[in-house]
Amino acid sequence: MGLQRPAADHSEKADRLMIKAAVVGLGWWGKTIVRQLASSRTIKLVRTVDVDPNAAEWARERKLAVSTCYADALTDPTVDAVILCTPHAQHCDQVLQAVAAGKHIFCEKPLTLTQRDAVTCVEACQRAGLVLGIGHERRFEPPILELRRLFDSGELGTPLQIEANFSQDKFLSLPADNWRLSAENAPAGPMTATGIHLIDLAVSILGPPRRAVAHVGQLGSQLSNGDTLGALVGFANGSNALISAMLATPFVGRFALYCNRGWVEVVDKAHPEASEGWTLTKCLRGSKAERREYPPAAAVLANLDAFGDAVAGRMPYPVTPAELVGTIAALEAIVTSARNGGTVESVPA
Repeated sequence: MGLQRPAADHSEKADRLMIKAAVVGLGWWGKTIVRQLASSRTIKLVRTVDVDPNAAEWARERKLAVSTCYADALTDPTVDAVILCTPHAQHCDQVLQAVAAGKHIFCEKPLTLTQRDAVTCVEACQRAGLVLGIGHERRFEPPILELRRLFDSGELGTPLQIEANFSQDKFLSLPADNWRLSAENAPAGPMTATGIHLIDLAVSILGPPRRAVAHVGQLGSQLSNGDTLGALVGFANGSNALISAMLATPFVGRFALYCNRGWVEVVDKAHPEASEGWTLTKCLRGSKAERREYPPAAAVLANLDAFGDAVAGRMPYPVTPAELVGTIAALEAIVTSARNGGTVESVPA
């Protein structure tokens, strides 16, 4: 598949064509990003940052430059971009600090926790002429790219509704004080962990969100912030997205787009951290459903390389500013509805 990369060429010439980046935050996903960058064709890792001594030791064992201060990455003249793998509530301030330092930013999802902060970050990057990437690697999965191709070609017709589920039980082993389980950094239980990916895909297909109603419950675990989310998001074009996300059941992933001339469903075979491939099913009116199997592919790396290409000026980054803001507008509406009840209006600026 097109997203499967050969080993990166680390010759001197290749290094000159690569942007230089610092990974900030060496937790579970930060370490995943570091491993992915070893094969990047566009990004060379030159520095890491983490306040945890254990994480610093992990970096030193891999002969990576490491420090405990974010400012070290921002003042390093060799760093072109920062890759933020930090607690969600810190993202807005860290993005703005990077903008002030003239660094491009790749931020793990969610970009921010409020629409207002998302607008602030997006507009600051636009004014400074800096690329703002986002950790929504699901867009880069080969079957999702095929789903988008079918939709964009008009073959499926008018979009009616999306149904999607992204659930896992990886967080059950985390200590109760882990930031991924806190109300401050992870409101609405599974939403910032998995549900946000589904919202991003829905926004990229259906356009601006307009309202949301959601419920979060603690039903099958000790996760005090909730382990079960159900949300209905309405869009400006009249279509809906039905979002399901759980943190107390083994992994399951499904994304289905229903249109008036056909539908497409993508089913994951394993968690994206260690892809085992996908099954895509397509059904057009008047025809039988057709299935196609997809092998594993490095979607996380493809997203990082797209960011590197954008920083280098080779091609635009494929997530638009309007989509960045729209996804967070829907997130905020879902969080508010889950907390207070009722339908919450969500109109991106």
